[in-house]
Amino acid sequence: MNFVGKFLVLFGALIFMNAPVFAASLTGRANVNVTSDTATNAKNMAFDEARRQIIRDVLSNYSDANTLREVLKNEKSAVLTNLISTSSITGERLSDTTYSAVIEMTLDRAAAQSWMNEHGIQNWIGREENVYDASQMVVTLTNKISDWASVRGIAASNDIDLNTTLIDGNQISFLIPVSKRGALTIALRDAGWKYQDRDGVLHIFR
Repeated sequence: MNFVGKFLVLFGALIFMNAPVFAASLTGRANVNVTSDTATNAKNMAFDEARRQIIRDVLSNYSDANTLREVLKNEKSAVLTNLISTSSITGERLSDTTYSAVIEMTLDRAAAQSWMNEHGIQNWIGREENVYDASQMVVTLTNKISDWASVRGIAASNDIDLNTTLIDGNQISFLIPVSKRGALTIALRDAGWKYQDRDGVLHIFR
């Protein structure tokens, strides 16, 4: 594995340890057009195709996408059906041998997370939590691995969970309980970090 690959794996492992505080967006859409020997078979094949595409597209945002794709290749359709909570169809068209439609499906969060865990797919699909009384922070990293490990270590030593909400280049946004904000800023300052409040969002930097 080259340096870039090793970096992504290591940095990804650090990120996976933080579950996002916001509920995941688990609805996806697929345009299908399938031909088979009968319309019934075409429809069944179309739904299987849509289901796999939507599961892949949706869960790739909250998991190790490469492992997810590999597992999906061989997973039974009946198993994947259990991951879907609701579905809807628009623009449906049928012929003797062809089925086309726009299919929208919403995944069941608990079932999807359980399925990924069973197959060893690293994920941060998160929990549906109350995000009120949360303080938003943004850390700018000079060295993504060591700096983020430093911030996480400081937080852990003060019994503070960092709930990652966004990764944008060398910046990571996260939430902590408002009651923990003072303790974390003091600990960060003592460790050599600087911080600045910008419209209620605490920015942390070296």
